[in-house]
Amino acid sequence: MVYGAIEAGGTKFVCAVGDEDFNLLAKASFPTTTPAETMQLVIEFFTQYKEDLQSIGVGSFGPIDIQRESKTYGFITATPKSAWQNFDFVGTLKKFFAVPIAWTTDVNAACYGEYILGYGSEYSNVVYYTVGTGIGGGAIQNGRFIEGFSHPEMGHMLVRRHQKDHFSGSCPFHQDCLEGLAAGPAIEKRTGKKGQEVAEKDPVWEIVASYIAQCAYNTTLMLSPDVIIFGGGVMKQTQLKMKVQEKFLELLNDYVSIPKIADYIVTPKLGDHAGITGCLALAKEVKQHSA
Repeated sequence: MVYGAIEAGGTKFVCAVGDEDFNLLAKASFPTTTPAETMQLVIEFFTQYKEDLQSIGVGSFGPIDIQRESKTYGFITATPKSAWQNFDFVGTLKKFFAVPIAWTTDVNAACYGEYILGYGSEYSNVVYYTVGTGIGGGAIQNGRFIEGFSHPEMGHMLVRRHQKDHFSGSCPFHQDCLEGLAAGPAIEKRTGKKGQEVAEKDPVWEIVASYIAQCAYNTTLMLSPDVIIFGGGVMKQTQLKMKVQEKFLELLNDYVSIPKIADYIVTPKLGDHAGITGCLALAKEVKQHSA
């Protein structure tokens, strides 16, 4: 008996099967090209485990349709990746696998992974942000995702511009929203280098930290979570977390009482495995609910 997981990212897909305790039994990754090419590899991977496969949890790049009553439930919708626009992800899987499928965003899946086995496991209210090629956010309150007519798009919140920042922004929709100012492409366009190539003392990190700190500030005052987790490639800059914590405390100015800062603004305990772990956990949950 195994559970399936698909972490469907804009750059690559990670597929895995795991047991009841979320131990990975097998894993593979494929580049995100076209739906025809990528999904063929996904289907071939899970076909090996078809007899034992109980369910599949999917965390996908978006935007996606999460409304079960909708005609396009299970679709990737208005994504900038043109080949994937209006693609019936869940429907495609169901043609090959007659098992329950959990469907959510990639960042919700990572949030759920940390909620089950990571830094959120001791708490009821957890917020997770991925700061990488883009910025996305997911939130869990009392064990349930915070969602309404759709899933949150917290990475596009508006932030105050840093006084030393003259970059116009890189978001095609909002230009200088959080994603447009602090995601990987914004760092690269400012510096001419990939984030991992930028020196630790480069002034750009002060600017980026100020925007991520504003994100934490807004999140704190809107949702009062128990913990805010910042994952993604940009947050692998070891100095960045401390800069964000410091600037966050300056912004908050003791307005509300928060947990100890070292335990409140953190990077993922599960590292790069948060998403795939969350997908396995969602697969197990959807199987239990369908029983």
